Amino acid sequence: MMTRLLIGRALSALATALIPTTLTLAVLRTTGSAEALGLVLACELAPLLLLLPVGGVLADRLRPERVVLLADLVRCLAQTATGVVLLVGTPRVSDLAVLSAVSGVAIAFGMPAVPRLVAGAVPGPDRLRANARIGVATSVSSVIAPALAGAITLAAGPGWAALLTASAYACSALTLGGIRTAARPRRDHGETSAFGRDLVDGFREIRSRPWFFRSVLGHGVWHFAAGLFLTLGPLTVVQRLGGEPAWVLVVQCGTVGLVAGVFAAPRLPIARPIVAVQVAAALYLAPMAALAIPAPAWVIAGAYAVAMFGLGLLSPLWETVVAGEVPEGALGRVRSFDQLISFAARPLGLAVAMPLAGVTGTTLLLLVGGVLVASANLAAIANLAVARTSAGVPMPGRGARPGCGVQPASGPASSPPGGVRPDS
Repeated sequence: MMTRLLIGRALSALATALIPTTLTLAVLRTTGSAEALGLVLACELAPLLLLLPVGGVLADRLRPERVVLLADLVRCLAQTATGVVLLVGTPRVSDLAVLSAVSGVAIAFGMPAVPRLVAGAVPGPDRLRANARIGVATSVSSVIAPALAGAITLAAGPGWAALLTASAYACSALTLGGIRTAARPRRDHGETSAFGRDLVDGFREIRSRPWFFRSVLGHGVWHFAAGLFLTLGPLTVVQRLGGEPAWVLVVQCGTVGLVAGVFAAPRLPIARPIVAVQVAAALYLAPMAALAIPAPAWVIAGAYAVAMFGLGLLSPLWETVVAGEVPEGALGRVRSFDQLISFAARPLGLAVAMPLAGVTGTTLLLLVGGVLVASANLAAIANLAVARTSAGVPMPGRGARPGCGVQPASGPASSPPGGVRPDS
């Protein structure tokens, strides 16, 4: 079951990472318009943001493998249609926009079910290793997919790249759909809750865990800062610090750091995973400050490698801690809130980076962004320590054994409340 899960998630991550490059090259070949490209990309993001909470509710109501299977099949069909449209003639921007919107809907419903699928298929002591391996697959896919999509597009056209993406989703659906998790106990007719009630109950689960809410807000600031860095970084480095090769060096060092962090996560003796998660997120201050100076390109590359090492460490630890602390029956709704904040914050940072830099200057904007990302994430730890000390209960995720991953914490947070039984 573990092997099937890893293969399925790796295929899905590869397919997802193929789409942006394929779509970008297809739209630019067809129209040459940056506005058209922005429209097509926005058509995927808008339904994703709107429907993620809905997807979280359904992820907690249905068997996660069925939700993931259906989501991958829909994305397979959308990419097949995209490939056919690109191969048979000159596509219209409206066609690509509609197909992107379909993909966004599928992502919104499929993504919250993935944490439930991992929690249902992998025993608690093995989850950190599983999440780390999934993280490695996602990281490697993010590196090789753009090059693969670009090579296929140059050699045969974007239509064939889209069809390759569709085949990867089909294989992912067949693989993940074969996983079997325990069925939820049937509710009596009188116990069946309305959709709105389930949504409200999901927010109650979040509010009852202040550590989760504060951490998610800190991670949202991280994504916002990443949007600033990924917009202003290429401009600064290419124009002032050595040209395109210097920016390639920065990106490659970040990739190395990311993969190293994912590999290290299950191997380090981390006693307080939630503290490690927040400190790892705060490390994004390093490249923001280095770019603000601006330091030489090799210094920025090293700082970015450190920050991405933090991200690689953060991702599997966070997945494992949340799955251990949140009841499985609420995990889809809780994680959909987490994903919503992240997906909204990164595009916001990308969108406002240049206008804000025009008002404040690049140096001040980057320094403020770096301070915000560090303070927001470290403040979550401080608040957590105060709240937990005064309550006399252990810190979330505390109790990891060196080299063995994160164990679910004991106490009320790790046991499901009555009647409620849930990624690239």
